[in-house]
Amino acid sequence: MKFLRLPLAVAVFAAALSGCSRADDAFDAKVHAYLLAHPEVIQEAMQKLQEKQEAQAVAKAKVAIAANRKAIEQDPRDFVANPNGKVTLTEFYDYRCPHCVNIAPGVLNLIKANPDLRVVFKEFPIFGAASERAAAGAVLVKQSGGDYLGVYHDFMTTRPLDEAAVDRILKAHGTDPARLDDALVRAAADRQLADVRNLAISLDIDGTPAFIIGDTLIPGEDLDAVKAAIAKARAKG
Repeated sequence: MKFLRLPLAVAVFAAALSGCSRADDAFDAKVHAYLLAHPEVIQEAMQKLQEKQEAQAVAKAKVAIAANRKAIEQDPRDFVANPNGKVTLTEFYDYRCPHCVNIAPGVLNLIKANPDLRVVFKEFPIFGAASERAAAGAVLVKQSGGDYLGVYHDFMTTRPLDEAAVDRILKAHGTDPARLDDALVRAAADRQLADVRNLAISLDIDGTPAFIIGDTLIPGEDLDAVKAAIAKARAKG
């Protein structure tokens, strides 16, 4: 969260206290003395600013989610676990992101324990060529009706996940990685990944993992927040 620099915060505080001109030396001296005697005022002001910024971010996210609901939840190119579930959770992730790796077991457990939870997987590679090949490979697995969750699990648990490891895992799950070198196949996968990237930009998602449920955006590795959002969505019916 960004904060005002101290001099700017002091100036803003001073302007709020009086309509006096900044050139009023006596007034400036009084403000300066007051702040020296009560430095907690700056902390309180910054806390209020942070709260305001967070509220604005939540409101902005709600608008963006509403405007992109179909792309978030109903893109037929995405793999969906528990497709008949009544509550939808969408995850944006990269297989080489350590935070995505950490939360992946929790995501898989949620799928197993909650058959009413519909989980949409958004391939969002941001960690270079190996991530892009893994994401494109997962897209290929989905297109061919393969074991997507098995591939997701293996990609998340294999370290290092380089391009050779990606190809080895794809082969183990019955998908020929050589197909990714076919221009038409790779172009289709790249279009899908580009669409996810543009969607993430529209939603102000700049890192992984990120989760969306209802009108709530949950950035980062916060399984407790995800579970709370699921409970809230269920309560709404």
